[in-house]
Formats: sequence, C-alpha cells, structure tokens
Amino acid sequence: MENDGIIAVSTNYISGYRVTKVFGTVWGLTVRSRGIGGNVMAGLRSLKGGEITEYIKLLNDARNIAMERLRQEAKALGANAILDVRFDSSDFAQLMTEIVAYGTAVVVEPTGKQGDIVSLA
Repeated sequence: MENDGIIAVSTNYISGYRVTKVFGTVWGLTVRSRGIGGNVMAGLRSLKGGEITEYIKLLNDARNIAMERLRQEAKALGANAILDVRFDSSDFAQLMTEIVAYGTAVVVEPTGKQGDIVSLA
C-alpha cells in the first residue's frame, strides 16, 4: 500500500485516515514497444495458443513504470496519498502499448481510530 511515503489505493477512502486536501487527478503514463525479435517470438507463440510471456513481461514492466510516475506526480504536488487508483491501456498501430495509471492525489491524516472510513465523496 505504501511506497516512498505515498499511499496508493484502489478505493476512495483509506481506513483510519481522513482527507484534508484534494489536489485532483494525477496520472503516470508510459508507451512501450516490443522489439522486432520480441514481436516475432510472440507472433510464433500465438500460433499455437496459450500464454505469451513476452507480452506479460512488457505489460508488467509498463504498469510498474506508470505507477511509479503516478506516485512521483502526486508527491510533486505535495500529496501523501492517491485514492481510486486505476489503470487503462490502448494500442497504437499494433506496435506500441500505452499504459496509464491515474487517481486522485490527496493529503490524508490519521484519525487515530483504525477502522474509521472517511470517504473522498
């Protein structure tokens, strides 16, 4: 849940915390492409069906980069948390994949009571 002091969650609240400031939407973006060799290997692997490990690694790496950029963007604004984190992706010309991580950058403070749910809404 935490990395570099930035809490990132897929919910619109953090149990035991309250939102004290909202910065708004932040995102981290990366566009990745497999090299020609990776595309050829993935294409050959797709002929027989099954999992295509070349693309799994590509997408996992891309999501990690997008998430790190999201955290950096929030931190640059002065946020210490990101609520409602989501991922989206799209393909360009069947050669590149865009991965975006986005959410709402906020400042949260502990309420002192674990289990308290204080929503952004």
